Amino acid sequence: AMALLPLLLLLLLPLAALAAAAVLLGLPGYDIPPGVNQPAKLRLVLTVLLGTAALGRILEKTGLCSQITFGRYVRQGRKLGLDPKLFIQDLQFNEVPVRVYQPKATSDGPRRGILFFHGGGWVFGSLDTYEKVCRYLSRESDSVVVSVQYRLAPEHKYPAAYEDCLNATQHFLQHLEHYGVDPARVTVCGDSAGGNLAAAVSQTLAGRSDLPRLRAQILIYPGLQALDFNLPSYHQNRGVPLLFRERAAFFALLYLNGDALHMQEVLEGSHIPPDMRLKYRKWVSPDNIPEEFKVRGVKPLRPTDFIAEVYETVKRFCEPNLCPLLAEDSVVHQLPESFILTCEYDVLRDDGLLYKKRLEDNGVRVTWYHLEDGFHGIISLYDYCGFSFPSGKRGLDSVVNFLKSL
Repeated sequence: AMALLPLLLLLLLPLAALAAAAVLLGLPGYDIPPGVNQPAKLRLVLTVLLGTAALGRILEKTGLCSQITFGRYVRQGRKLGLDPKLFIQDLQFNEVPVRVYQPKATSDGPRRGILFFHGGGWVFGSLDTYEKVCRYLSRESDSVVVSVQYRLAPEHKYPAAYEDCLNATQHFLQHLEHYGVDPARVTVCGDSAGGNLAAAVSQTLAGRSDLPRLRAQILIYPGLQALDFNLPSYHQNRGVPLLFRERAAFFALLYLNGDALHMQEVLEGSHIPPDMRLKYRKWVSPDNIPEEFKVRGVKPLRPTDFIAEVYETVKRFCEPNLCPLLAEDSVVHQLPESFILTCEYDVLRDDGLLYKKRLEDNGVRVTWYHLEDGFHGIISLYDYCGFSFPSGKRGLDSVVNFLKSL
């Protein structure tokens, strides 16, 4: 089916034009605040993504391929040529596909090692999609980068992605010498869903004495909880690309169950028992968000009734391997030094802010970088299809600078 997609695209160009026109007419429904980095460019990227989604729906209705398959194909990214400064090879770590980036220049000693878990809502994303980002990290920080191709939802439900990232990380930690990596300087890193996976892997390895201890975790606008889709950032940025409030719940459900049933109840908060909501309130609450992040207007949450049958289908949302923000203090205080990047115009902003507070409350050193004009997904758009988002480059460079400090 994938081989036929270019031909299908050609045949469907008239439909694509119609889809794009429909999208453009509907664009005013989306919120692109004037404060975001490069609003005109963001509108253009949004048009492409919405056009892709519309075309994907047409393909799915005609039975040619699923919307998700088409979305993955379009997002794949073009193959890059050889990099004069890097050795790049595709391998398998514990049967998990990985791509290893090693600087060609000679080094005085063992290098840093970075395990990179890509974003894409656990549904999209690949080694090729994040090729530019991983090359940049490897070159600029003079590190060995291992990009991990974990299994994607909905075909592979939780905990498949988490297990793949954990298995690849364990394999790398056991074979660092082979890649010339310093056992004292290995970091896990990820953006969005990849930030979720990096946080979960970091928690799992925190108490392990049989492997080298992770030096740091780098969480780039991570999604860390699915208890509350009504935090201030979810209201303020609900219609801001590239991640809308409904899509955040949709992706979390697709990863958990392979379907997005009960999405409305989850958005309303009917999926968590009152006693459990009370238990986790010390960690997941607007009260823990600094006041300066609430000035853009936050609607008070109207209480919704708990629906037990919905909870039965999503109760694993309370597992820290899926929602790392819910880990016990005994785990959190063992975590390595952390870097958290948040964006002002991002529904997941408050997940990052809440985890920052949890880490600091447990004595973990945190470097926090906030992109005042940033939106979700901006790191992978630092150099996108011939035009750049300077804020994405700033964010990426903040990660490089943190790595150089380790």
